[in-house]
Amino acid sequence: MTHQSGSRGPVAAVLMMLILACVPAWAQHASPHASPPHGGGATPGAGAHQHLDGRFAHNQYYYNRGYTVHQPPSGAGSLGEFRGRDGGRYWLHGGQWYRWNHGGWVIWGAPIGLFIPFLPFYFTTVWWDGIPYYYADDTYYQWNAAQHEYEVVTPPDGIESGGSTEGPSGTGPIIYPKNGQSAQQQDKDRSECHQWAVGQSHFDPSAAAAHGAADAGKRNDYYRALAACLEGRGYTVK
Repeated sequence: MTHQSGSRGPVAAVLMMLILACVPAWAQHASPHASPPHGGGATPGAGAHQHLDGRFAHNQYYYNRGYTVHQPPSGAGSLGEFRGRDGGRYWLHGGQWYRWNHGGWVIWGAPIGLFIPFLPFYFTTVWWDGIPYYYADDTYYQWNAAQHEYEVVTPPDGIESGGSTEGPSGTGPIIYPKNGQSAQQQDKDRSECHQWAVGQSHFDPSAAAAHGAADAGKRNDYYRALAACLEGRGYTVK
């Protein structure tokens, strides 16, 4: 038995050397085709094929237009597949739009006129002429009251230079992070809780203000849901 075990030692060593020699070549070949780890928005820093979107102090990293993957990322932050007016297949993840094109998913411009049920996790509210627009990765969204969804829209002339992230004064609760959450974590929690509260109350206060709607009952339902969500994540809401 001892002789047989010793005879396999050199063979195993040779096989291991061959495997280790192949690993770098495999990794180098596979990495250009791997799915992005986050697909924009949640990416902590610049990486290959990425850029920083600093417009309106949005300050999130996204993959460059034209970058192609075999399959788009899934999981948290993914809203799934949509069909554009042009008949194309689109995928939205973390504010980043992909389009199916010749056997791969390509980072693409958002399809104007398409409706989505929720905003991306990371978005920036931009006010223009008293109306809120929601911005992420060179894309503008607006609440469509008739559709009860957010619509990808063409940005109005002037918003690029004159839009403001400061909304009307005196709106919304005061939120304090009890657990020392970072600014990035606070933005993420507010975005997710906003989406959840809109879904629970069927009311979006920003959209309602823009369209002149006034429903005190639904507004209260929204803020109660928002407060419950944020308090559950370690915030004080007043």
